[in-house]
Amino acid sequence: MTDGYDNSDVTFVDFATESASPSAGIATIATFGPSAGCGRTRGSRVAARNSVPALIGESPEMKEVTEHLRRIAPSMAAVMLVGESGTGKEVAAELLHAHSLRAAKPFVSVNCGAIPANLVEAELFGYERGAFTGAVRQHQGYFERARGGTLFLDEITEMPIDLQAKLLRVLETGRMVRVGGSEEIPLDVRIVTATNRPSDAAVRDRVLREDLYYRLAVFLVRLPPLRRRGNDIELLSNAFLDQLNRDNGTAKKFDRCALAVAATHSWPGNVRELKNCIERSYVLSDDVVKLDIQPALDVSDHGALQGDCVRLPIGITMADAERELFLATLRHCGGNKRRTADVLGVSLKTVYNKLLGYGNGNGNGSNDASSNGTPLLRAASAA
Repeated sequence: MTDGYDNSDVTFVDFATESASPSAGIATIATFGPSAGCGRTRGSRVAARNSVPALIGESPEMKEVTEHLRRIAPSMAAVMLVGESGTGKEVAAELLHAHSLRAAKPFVSVNCGAIPANLVEAELFGYERGAFTGAVRQHQGYFERARGGTLFLDEITEMPIDLQAKLLRVLETGRMVRVGGSEEIPLDVRIVTATNRPSDAAVRDRVLREDLYYRLAVFLVRLPPLRRRGNDIELLSNAFLDQLNRDNGTAKKFDRCALAVAATHSWPGNVRELKNCIERSYVLSDDVVKLDIQPALDVSDHGALQGDCVRLPIGITMADAERELFLATLRHCGGNKRRTADVLGVSLKTVYNKLLGYGNGNGNGSNDASSNGTPLLRAASAA
């Protein structure tokens, strides 16, 4: 490998696209070896586990992200990860740590939004005995517990704005003082942050200080939403099902339309939603897994679901309009294909053909314009 990595650093795993077998696939991912420093601390999660972090994906977007992470991992520079909820920001942060020069030291993950506002400073920087009521002993904060390693500040925009000024000061000086103390403590930690808000919007809305943003985003890495990752949905689905089969000693398989249905869903919850869906479907199924997709809160970039109506922008192509109407109806029917066929006034075979066509990336459905002679767009409009 390039950039100073060798085969002892990285384990390569192949995932199949048609089955869950890890031995004959086309998608290669890099999984980084486990680091030292196991354990958990209150309010945070400290890495090095028996499992290894991995970003699964063969899409151009994920290849670009993975390559970017590999290049910046050895650096000490701060990294900001931006992406929708469930896109894998914490996994990306773990990859940065696991392949850095600090891999043998702790990886401390802190959700800034999960700490009460009046306790954030004490939890981050620690406090001395007697600093406030209830401080009966000295307490090391997250910065000290991550000494020599990586501190991952998730949802950084949820940190109170006044505390962001103190954080900026600490990062610029490389020294901190515990609450109630006077001794300056030198820091030795790499900072990785994450947010599900667009960075420019966060600064504009004044939930993130502009000066702190420039300090934290030396490298800005954007993680793509699942709906933009194409066949990665199939790769992830097979990987999740394969893991469930291994954990439970089963050999369940997807039904013939499951992956096509998955490819048509917008996945607003991204990889987290997909994983939960596969687990839920696995539990509810016998030998053949049929996807149990919960109704989505949105549809896609093209159409906007409002109540029982779908708004389509002027200028959308006929093929895209048909696709949006079809998928919105399918979701409105809770994924029930027979009911979808009845609502649209088409045959069940047409619904299956549409799902298979969309799953293969052919959104025009030209191979099955209408099995009963009624164009799907006209049928959807009538419905």
